[in-house]
Amino acid sequence: MGGQRRHISYLSFYHLLLREYTSTEKSMKRNYYLFNPGRMSRKDNTLKFVPKDEDGNEGKPKYLPIAGVSSLYVFGSLDANSALYNFLGKEQVTVHFFDYYEHYTGSFYPKAYLLAGKVLVRQVQHFQKKEKRLFLAKSFVEGSAYNMMKNLKYYKQRGRYLEEHLSTMTTLSEQIGSCLAVDELMGIEGNIRQVYYQAFDIILNDFKMGNRSRQPPQNEVNTLISFGNMMCYSLCLDQLYHTQLNPTISYLHEPGTRRYSLALDLAEIFKPLLVDRIIFRILNKKEIRSEDFEQQVNRCVLKEKGRKKFVQVWEDRLKETIKHRSLKKHVSYKHLVKLECYKLSKQILDMQVYRPFKMWW
Repeated sequence: MGGQRRHISYLSFYHLLLREYTSTEKSMKRNYYLFNPGRMSRKDNTLKFVPKDEDGNEGKPKYLPIAGVSSLYVFGSLDANSALYNFLGKEQVTVHFFDYYEHYTGSFYPKAYLLAGKVLVRQVQHFQKKEKRLFLAKSFVEGSAYNMMKNLKYYKQRGRYLEEHLSTMTTLSEQIGSCLAVDELMGIEGNIRQVYYQAFDIILNDFKMGNRSRQPPQNEVNTLISFGNMMCYSLCLDQLYHTQLNPTISYLHEPGTRRYSLALDLAEIFKPLLVDRIIFRILNKKEIRSEDFEQQVNRCVLKEKGRKKFVQVWEDRLKETIKHRSLKKHVSYKHLVKLECYKLSKQILDMQVYRPFKMWW
């Protein structure tokens, strides 16, 4: 289930950085995850992080060269000033924030550096013209449904009884093309995903998902889905930042205030590949166990060690590579998301008809 694997060294501010960077590492940007509270500031061209314990006592400062940072994921309380954010913005580093319950709460999004008025105008036109918006919305649902069924076919080949789920999802998918409105399309997408989630209890060995519960998630599987979906959304937002697309103008999800809804559109396509396959792996291989969760009143949350385990596997997965059929070279899973952004840009500029990413392996 995946392409060629490459070993990466996972670093987080929790353990932060007691080794030297080689010249190769200096040229590579990585995501960094801040799990414990502390204070961050700029020191020359370096990020300085001072961790704090539960009593507010400060630990030994840790330093991170800004040239090696792609994005920061903040799960603990972070003290920072405007000078730091000016520095991060200048260096094009995004910062994603999560609360105690692993809910995504927002992002620091640097000033767009690839502004293109023509692309923005065409994005708006594609949203305003019903047939253009509906074409893109259908494409996102089509890609998402195909990739979900691809996952089920994988496990069907390995002896799981999933014929009825696949048959129902196929029938629902055939209705995508005849939809006349985005609301109708969203209803079909929701029905497809509901059937898909019902298959999780057949695929997973020791955990049960039951019904999909979100706010808050009620059990371990739902907690992992919510957490993983937020990570996928953040990844799509990061990749959109490095294109000329405006992340607030979307086609499947309704654009709204205080959210980057185009990232939600793209995430639909990649959740089956990046999130669901990770969940199947880490639970069936017991890489995450029941003791990595905490059952609270009316909710289930990942403990800190559980979040770290998931993030480790997530980073490993993003670095995996596959042989791209069109490019004829190996590309990482992370780069697949950026390629999808480029394809979407070409559709918006009428350069090439958009076809959603579909797993071929």
